[in-house]
Amino acid sequence: MIDRIARYFEFAERGATWREELVGGLVTFLTMAYIIFVQPAVLAQAGMDFGAVLAATCVSAALATALMAVWAKYPIAAAPGMGENFYFVFGVVMAMGMAWPEAMAAVFYAGLIFIVLSLGPIRKAVLDAIPDSLKSATGIGVGLFIAFIGLTDAGIVQRNPAAFVQLGDLSRPPVLLALGGLFITIVLMARGVRGAIFWGLLATALGGIATGLIHVEAIVSTPPSLAPTFARLDWTPALSAHFLTALFVFLFMAVFDATGTLAAVGQRAGFIRRDGEFPRVTRAFAADALGGTAGAVLGTTTVTAYIESASGIMAGAKTGVAGLVVAALFLLSLFFAPLVQAIAGGVAISGGVMLKPVTAPALIVVGALMAQLAKNVRWDDITEAIPAFLLAIGIPLTYSINDGLAFGFVSYPLVKLAAGRRREVHPALYALAALVVIRYIVA
Repeated sequence: MIDRIARYFEFAERGATWREELVGGLVTFLTMAYIIFVQPAVLAQAGMDFGAVLAATCVSAALATALMAVWAKYPIAAAPGMGENFYFVFGVVMAMGMAWPEAMAAVFYAGLIFIVLSLGPIRKAVLDAIPDSLKSATGIGVGLFIAFIGLTDAGIVQRNPAAFVQLGDLSRPPVLLALGGLFITIVLMARGVRGAIFWGLLATALGGIATGLIHVEAIVSTPPSLAPTFARLDWTPALSAHFLTALFVFLFMAVFDATGTLAAVGQRAGFIRRDGEFPRVTRAFAADALGGTAGAVLGTTTVTAYIESASGIMAGAKTGVAGLVVAALFLLSLFFAPLVQAIAGGVAISGGVMLKPVTAPALIVVGALMAQLAKNVRWDDITEAIPAFLLAIGIPLTYSINDGLAFGFVSYPLVKLAAGRRREVHPALYALAALVVIRYIVA
């Protein structure tokens, strides 16, 4: 049996060993396990059941990762994406006033479209229409948005009616706990510790328990029920401008995230051949897309490939066996739901404000990592730099990924036209810019 598994996953051809696959899978899981804590805490703000989202997160991650492992044979793990979850809550449910079942329908139908795109050449054509500077700016803007929310969750930044935001009260125990957790996480990352975000989160949680800020009633239990979210999406949503906008943004983020992550991980792992051929890449994209639709049915936002998979590959993972290890660990995590809920639930302070000192440092660090995409923007070309800057800064300042994208997608063709460089813009982007303008006029 073991020999048959080794032959199926091409151990000999890839120079894989069982020890490296097991260790690589464990390392990948530890580097991305923070999503188990963060995802239910984020989606609970949209009125979704914490336990059900936790279960949906673990099950969808296990399904998508196992599919990637067995079908595409790659050690690339998948889970609900950071960015998509914040857009779901703050950009769709809160900003558009859409109920979460309808918003989840947008995630589901975007996933279906992604499946179709992944099986043909259309995916490449869609990506070619959007300039690299705007793709990078989207990641930068979402990273800034996530970091801003992390800073407010930590209490490091707070609202000020006169000046919008201001420095929070740094003497409060939850804020001090978040600052300590952020410092530990940064130090671990600086020293090259694998899974630094997870270990930093764990250290912060232990600090919260030791100081009495976090109360843990139980550690293990039976897995939480999926019933509050399973298949609760709105199967026949009204095709409003809000819904179509949400669907487009979810699709754009899914395609962009999957393409960027698979390319980056594939390049680092040596999966991409010298001639540029990426074997079984269509299967990898399809696995990613299928994971997204399954996640929506289960009750979580877009599932996508994780760049953290590179950490497991660096630890020796070469085949889908490492992915199966990751999938098994996500399923095992279901039995620790009470611990996760206690840690990610938050700490109440005066005025009814709820701080989340344990998960906040992870958001700040993830936001910083996403901002690294700034190096891909051609800042020496004003026709690329200004639209990219407007898009990136527009997302956190308008508290909306929709509006930030609009800044970039409208300003880019306008600046190119003004510079007499209209041929550098794909015709589809002109059409998209026109649709965005019409949407705001009608709205």
